[in-house]
Order: sequence, then C-alpha cells, then structure tokens
Amino acid sequence: MEINRILVAGTIYNEMEKRIDSEQLEKSFRFMDSKAVTEEDLEWADAFISFEPPENFDFYNLKWVHSLGAGVDRYLFNRKWKEDVLLTRTICSFGERISQYCLSYVLKDLQHHDTFEQVTRQKEWNPIAPGLLSEQKVLVYGTGEIGQEVGRAFSTLGAKVSGVSLSGHPKPHFEEVYKVTNEKNQLHNFDIIINTLPLTENTYQLFNHDFFTKIKDTIFINVGRGRSVIQEALVGAIQNKQVRLAVLDVFAEEPLPEDSPLWQMQNVIITPHISAVTTVDEGLECFLETLHNIDQGKPLHNQVDTRKGY
Repeated sequence: MEINRILVAGTIYNEMEKRIDSEQLEKSFRFMDSKAVTEEDLEWADAFISFEPPENFDFYNLKWVHSLGAGVDRYLFNRKWKEDVLLTRTICSFGERISQYCLSYVLKDLQHHDTFEQVTRQKEWNPIAPGLLSEQKVLVYGTGEIGQEVGRAFSTLGAKVSGVSLSGHPKPHFEEVYKVTNEKNQLHNFDIIINTLPLTENTYQLFNHDFFTKIKDTIFINVGRGRSVIQEALVGAIQNKQVRLAVLDVFAEEPLPEDSPLWQMQNVIITPHISAVTTVDEGLECFLETLHNIDQGKPLHNQVDTRKGY
C-alpha cells in the first residue's frame, strides 16, 4: 500500500503539525480542525488521521484510516466499512492509565477517604476499619490489552479477578473468563464490576435492567463506552442500592447533559472521559510507527478487525 497524501484533523492537529514538520517526511500533509474538513480534502487524501470522523466523512479515495484514540466505534458503529480501507488505532499507555484510574477509586472507597476527610473537618475521632482489596471479587468486562492490564493491577494487590469476553477464552491475570451472558448467574458474587469493552453491536446496551437486577451492593466502573449502558437502568440500580458506588468516565452523550439525573446523585463520581487520554507524543509515535510499517509492508499490531469492531 502506498500512502502519499495524509489528512490530519481534530483537537490536536496543531501540535501534530509541529511535530510532523520536524520529522521531514516525504509525504504531503493537510492539518485542520474536523469542522473545517471539506469534501475536496477527503477526495484528496490517501489517509485520514483523527480521533473521530467529521460529519461529512466518506471514503472517497482513502486507503487508510487511523484513530488517534483506542476506540474506533465512532468510525464503525452504524457505518458500513469499505472492505479495502485499512483501519488502525492508537496503542500506547491506555491500559496503564485505565488500570490506575480504576484502582484509585476503589482504594479511595475501601480506605474511606471521603469519610475521614469529613470527620477531619468536624474534628471527630471516628475509627473505621479500612477494607482490603484482597477480600474483593472483581469482574472485568473485556479481556483485551486494557482489560488484562486492569486485571493485572487488581490481582497483583490480592483481589480475585474474573473476566468476561465474547469468546470466554482464558487470558492472563484472570482466575476465570466467562463467555458473555454465561456470567449472569454469577453477578451477585462480585463486589466490583468494571467495563472496559469497546462499543459494538454485541456490547450496545449490554448493561441493561436485567443486568442490574442481578447485582447487589456493587461498585460499578465504566471506562469502556457510554452506549454500552442504559442510563435509566443504572440510575434505578443506584437508587435501589444495587450499585453502591458508580464511577463513570464515559457516557452515551458527551458532554453529559446538565439535566442528567446522574449529576445530582450521591455515590456517583463523574469524570469527563479522561481515564485514557492520548498525549501528543504517544499519538504521534503510534502514527509514525504505523505509517512506517505500512510503507515497509510490515505486520500491523494495531490493525482493527472491522467485522468485530476491535
């Protein structure tokens, strides 16, 4: 595959332009905000590089699309992918970032940080025994590179970690891996449930009313995709104490609307999709490595199976 004309769009295009100019690549580039992308730009390009496609996206003459994020659902969901167009994604420190994000909020809860902060201000001496991570049973939805890193982080500190995947095949850092839907009868046994799944037709609204009725007094963390969760079902589960703490980094609509009931609920932590950010350095490094491998005809470890969606 020969790539000569590359269109880079999105929130970090300015920084990407500065870095790519310094690389002195023998390619033609255009850099712009996604809203500025025209039909002529897309017709010109061999390759399109961005976090997400612009509203007027079409394949035209594209041979390669590269996502600057780990997820590709914004490219694939509800869109028929052109079979001869290569799709790749960014692989960098996402697993490390997401595992530390999840671990930080679980430890915050087990160590009663909020309670001790409150009693400190009130000058109260109120001993409460912290919980132990080694006493927790954790279920991680998604056993790919990010899910495995989450499993590693929790199991290293003694938690009993199981996983859920479409295949149910064994993976490192999980005591057991359930095939999706086969875990339903075991959900009540888990103290912490973490979603790391990408959005596909199989994971869309996976966390529904039926799912939440099967859990009890659980910490639910969503670092996967917002549209995997039916918000009304989650709100009901929080109200009914089936979810005792919800840590939410992704939502069906982002930014989360001001009228969402989640903003007003106790025991809900909302973060603005920051559990796995792409830095300019990491995004550029992965892009350049992928471009080099394409030019050299080498295998691509970050190629997406567009039929599966990941």
